[in-house]
Amino acid sequence: MTQNSLENCLTLILNASYLPIGICSPKRAICLYYLEKVTVISEYSTEIHSPSVKIKIPSIVRLNKYVKFNLKDMVLNRKNLLLRDNASCQYCGCTKSSLTIDHIIPKGKGGENSWTNLVVACSSCNIRKGNRTPKEAKMPLIKDVKKPNSLLYFNQFINSNNSDWKQFLF
Repeated sequence: MTQNSLENCLTLILNASYLPIGICSPKRAICLYYLEKVTVISEYSTEIHSPSVKIKIPSIVRLNKYVKFNLKDMVLNRKNLLLRDNASCQYCGCTKSSLTIDHIIPKGKGGENSWTNLVVACSSCNIRKGNRTPKEAKMPLIKDVKKPNSLLYFNQFINSNNSDWKQFLF
């Protein structure tokens, strides 16, 4: 099994109540299984091998104990901003590797770090906008910004490999 094929086998983590609470790597899912913290609900046909054991990679696992979790509360961080904005500049639409985080209302003008005030921008657009609002800089945003929904976050990971997730997400 190659590392690249392992990356296509993400594992959906369900709470004890069968609500989705996260996504993890196959390695993490197998560790949780051997620590008896999860029950495997569904598996991929792909196996990993050790000298003495063959293990099917878990597709869906359920925590054995209920964990308090707010499904609607998504953490504001760079990774999640890039996911929300599809890793593209919200001013010009480019997907350069030098993407930055821009404050729509600059911090110097009272802008805060929030889902509705931060967007992904390429370096050139961020520099061109400077310490101005998009209206002042005549640089309209491609789309309205809002706080993402956790279910939409999970939806982006659904592909032909893990279509069995749909019953728990919709």
